[in-house]
Amino acid sequence: MNNILDIKSPAEAQAADLKSDYGLDYQGFHNLNRVYWNLPVESLYEEVIFRNEGKITFQGPVAVNTGKYTARAAEDKVIVRETSTEGHIWWGQYNRPYSEEKFNDLFNRIQGFLQGRDVFVQDCYAGADPTSRLPIRIVTEKAWHSLFARNMFLTPQSSEEYRRHVPEFTVISVPTFKAFPPVDGTAGQTVIAINFPQKLCIVGNSGYAGEIKKSIFTIMNFLLPLDGVMPMHCSANIGAQGDVALFFGLSGTGKTTLSADPRRRLIGDDEHGWNDEGVFNFEAGCYAKVIALSPGAEPQIYACTQRFGTILENVVFDPLTRKTDLDDDTITENTRASYPLEYIENAVPEMAGGHPRNIILLTCDASGVMPPIARLTPDQALYHFISGYTAKVGATELGLGEEPEITFSTCFGGPFMVHHPSVYADLLKRKILRYGVNCWLLNTGWIGGPYGIGKRISIHYTRSILNAALNGDLAEVEYQTDPVFGFQVPKSCPEVPDSILEPASAWPDRDKYFKKYRALASRFVDNFKKFEENVPPEVKVAGPRI
Repeated sequence: MNNILDIKSPAEAQAADLKSDYGLDYQGFHNLNRVYWNLPVESLYEEVIFRNEGKITFQGPVAVNTGKYTARAAEDKVIVRETSTEGHIWWGQYNRPYSEEKFNDLFNRIQGFLQGRDVFVQDCYAGADPTSRLPIRIVTEKAWHSLFARNMFLTPQSSEEYRRHVPEFTVISVPTFKAFPPVDGTAGQTVIAINFPQKLCIVGNSGYAGEIKKSIFTIMNFLLPLDGVMPMHCSANIGAQGDVALFFGLSGTGKTTLSADPRRRLIGDDEHGWNDEGVFNFEAGCYAKVIALSPGAEPQIYACTQRFGTILENVVFDPLTRKTDLDDDTITENTRASYPLEYIENAVPEMAGGHPRNIILLTCDASGVMPPIARLTPDQALYHFISGYTAKVGATELGLGEEPEITFSTCFGGPFMVHHPSVYADLLKRKILRYGVNCWLLNTGWIGGPYGIGKRISIHYTRSILNAALNGDLAEVEYQTDPVFGFQVPKSCPEVPDSILEPASAWPDRDKYFKKYRALASRFVDNFKKFEENVPPEVKVAGPRI
């Protein structure tokens, strides 16, 4: 906000009460109008309303509109290419090189752009385990983005801790700043630029808060493997017996929904690390998709959409009653809710657990041919982990329509993987073998035919299948070898019809089923060719055989 009239805002008097001694001037920012340091939720609410950035809805959530961008601008992410880090980075589709000179010029323009403007700062941490924790700083133009950062990351616990906070990485989010492609060398006016040596990330011309969250995740994906820690795009929960389960998957496959189980305690819903002590959350909050959210099927998440402190992104609400309509996709199907992890009643306060007993690789198969669940060998697990097959649903990235789009997203999070996939696969294999982890492929997609013909597997059946895998019931049943992929498919499961477990029987024409299945297998084979040079031979042969 460019407060040229110098109108006093609600939190102005407390703006510097939690200021770090390592101020923004150390980072090259000068002549700013007012810096609001580490405001609590209540103060940020007042600033959001004062600045007309959002509206308070029924029972307290603040509803905001992200503007033109309702999803990540994956094509606009660049990484500075320089000698000290370029050998570690997997250059290509997801990691586009950017020159140091262009980044410095871009940063100088950002510094000039913010002169005379108000900014908000949240000094936080990424990583619940102190031994793998990254001190970060989120500098934002919008008050609601500061609230988002406070929801999503771990915060210092005292004024003294705030005063002594020195960030090891800083994200600067300026939605009203537009890059100028002829000068900045960007693909368009939107830019997400990361400079690892300077420990800076710039987000310009996007109000979508997910860019802040995923920028930090990308940074952690670069730094942690250098210390032997496995970063993971997964949710995690823990059972009554202390058994930890990891759920790998892209947005829309069920990470958040399936991990939020009243019978198990939630460690986190999206981003985790795995070190020698066990699994730990990177974040202190959840960023859940809420389109068509059901209070019956997803009661815990639904309850969070009606709580003070929650941010509702692009959710439609009645301007008079302020009641939200989670079924309305007028703005986007990628509607989101950001809320503190503690809003989930059975969340683990430490946001950490031991080494996992089960790993579940989630896929949303729009072809309607994959079994609802399959047991994987460690090598098969690595093959499917590297492949990252699913169907993108609900427009989580710009350019996607309403119809699912088949995709292979490396390591179930290709846009955020900075090292070569073999680095993450090697880390994962070592941990699976060392701790004797059970590995499963769980399909939350369609059955009885592809999208438009078949129907999506019900959440009731998916939960029953998952519970059977986690509590050991599937260890006692008979299995059959899948004729295409070679993994083991259970012939029975408590509370699930046998016909659900055998997709071919749900198709009216078995020949059409296997034709479609082999076609999907061919896409797996073609996709995996680009990784074959860097993976062990036993992983190469763990895929489908046509």
